[in-house]
Amino acid sequence: MTNSIETNKKRKEIIITGFGGQGIILIGRIMGKTAAIGDHMESTMVQSYGPESRGGACSAQVIISDKNIHFPYIKSPDILACMSQSGYDKYKASIKTGNTILVDQDLVRYNKKAEVDCFSIPATRMAEELGKTMMANIIMLGFVTAVTKVISMDAAKSTVAESVPKGTGELNIKAFDAGCYYGLAALKGGEKKVTGLTGAGL
Repeated sequence: MTNSIETNKKRKEIIITGFGGQGIILIGRIMGKTAAIGDHMESTMVQSYGPESRGGACSAQVIISDKNIHFPYIKSPDILACMSQSGYDKYKASIKTGNTILVDQDLVRYNKKAEVDCFSIPATRMAEELGKTMMANIIMLGFVTAVTKVISMDAAKSTVAESVPKGTGELNIKAFDAGCYYGLAALKGGEKKVTGLTGAGL
């Protein structure tokens, strides 16, 4: 996969939500690290957990900008990526016209709005087909990367390889690529044309 998509150089505020144990914070760390080191941008990340470290609600707030970032908290995200229904329910009201919502379609019921770009991916199901449910977060990362272009694909892929446990790099890259391909297909042809990417398409 080439890095043919140019990275968006403007400020973007991203919230990734889900449950503790899904690797939500890792998505935020990889996005921030990719932006700062790979794409030479400024980035910040704030993470939050519910009372439980595993299974409770958690989120990562990432800001990426070509200018200095003076405040790391987000009120109205440009991009909202949800891997839990509670995360979507909590933040959906903060999404404004022209923003983008991305969800794991097997975990989140969402309402499409004409003024908001909505994209969905069966990330958890695709991870199960890869044999590693825990890699749903990396599939979602690839999907977010391809759809939003907020970080570059090649830099993100390198950061994934550096950030995952030793011995899992190849499979994580495969998961990232699967998310990217799904996202690129979604941009080109809509969700109906990309459903065939699950199963044998992986």
